[in-house]
Amino acid sequence: MLILYGLLGVALVGTLTSSIFLFLTIAGVLRFFSDARKVKNLRISDADLPPVSVLKPVHGLEAQLRENIESFFRQDYPSYEILFAADETDDAALDVVREVSARYPQVPCRILVTGKPPWPNPPAYCFYRMSEVAAYEIVVTSDSDVEVAPNYLREVVAPMLDPKVGMVTCVYRGKNAAGFWSGLTAIGMSVEMTAGVVVANLLEGMKFGLAPTIAVKKEALAKIGGYEVLGEYCANDFMIGNLIDKAGYRVALSGHGLDHVVNQPTFGKMWENQLRWAKSTRYSRPKGHLGSGLIFAIPFGLVGLVAALVLGMPAVGLILFGAAVLNRVIESWLVGWGVVRDRVALWQAWMYPLRDLLGFVVWVASYTGASFVWRDNKYELRGDKIVLRKKV
Repeated sequence: MLILYGLLGVALVGTLTSSIFLFLTIAGVLRFFSDARKVKNLRISDADLPPVSVLKPVHGLEAQLRENIESFFRQDYPSYEILFAADETDDAALDVVREVSARYPQVPCRILVTGKPPWPNPPAYCFYRMSEVAAYEIVVTSDSDVEVAPNYLREVVAPMLDPKVGMVTCVYRGKNAAGFWSGLTAIGMSVEMTAGVVVANLLEGMKFGLAPTIAVKKEALAKIGGYEVLGEYCANDFMIGNLIDKAGYRVALSGHGLDHVVNQPTFGKMWENQLRWAKSTRYSRPKGHLGSGLIFAIPFGLVGLVAALVLGMPAVGLILFGAAVLNRVIESWLVGWGVVRDRVALWQAWMYPLRDLLGFVVWVASYTGASFVWRDNKYELRGDKIVLRKKV
């Protein structure tokens, strides 16, 4: 009986902490829109916008690759170039790059073949090689599974006109390309990830980057030692923002949202990716990751429901569970639709409570070990750095 009352107490605490996080999220969303409005109110002409180099590593035929690549050639931006990099000359993604770039001769495009990455983090090595030959002083790195709107570069680069800003990153919505399991990951990107970002921005400002897009000034990059210092980190997107902030520059969160295409057709693929991200966060932000266990709502609602039913207090249990579901639905609408304009988060908000439960299970599993699989390689985390162990 004491155990049941203890579980009920845990459920009450969890309901309180997840409710506090929801209120912080509301405040973070208001801050996000306020900052975005200030940038949009600036009267920026084409002459004010500096030329930029877009750096994109590619690796195989990912879902929607052609559409993703083409979206970068359709930018409403006065002057930019795109650099692509692959490990091998026969990478199938390069044929797609050549096909798309041939249709947009007005956009300067170059392809690099970098060879087998000598660093544990392959994207960091690709960015290093591309940055060496990038023509312009602002580089915009972006993953190959990203699709953007024509105003993407304008909105991402605009904050860089402030001399105090050394780096800009932006939120993203998940775009499901492979069914139910991908859908759970996608709505987690749109809601859970975005909520965490706007709350972090509210409480301490941006001190990290988000991999789908990071725009950085070369002078800021040089001050932290270049991409070379990121080669052994698992969360190189987190570290570049963290180091640039410590170097005295401001890291800005853009008001722009983009699509992150998710292709995880099976539970196994979804689980593998989720666990890698969670373990990366656990080692790069250990205190924050530990505390994030208190912001989930559905697990505490379920514990409260079961404990209260066994104790003969069904009304209490239903209130706790109902509060948890309502919390997650509101967050889905507020963040998933309100911030990143994900229609799934608006019309299928019931998916987010499922994602919240899955997120808690992944969070627990992130404490089970230090190894993970990435791009057919097995890695081991040692602190916030990674070591390649073997090919899978």
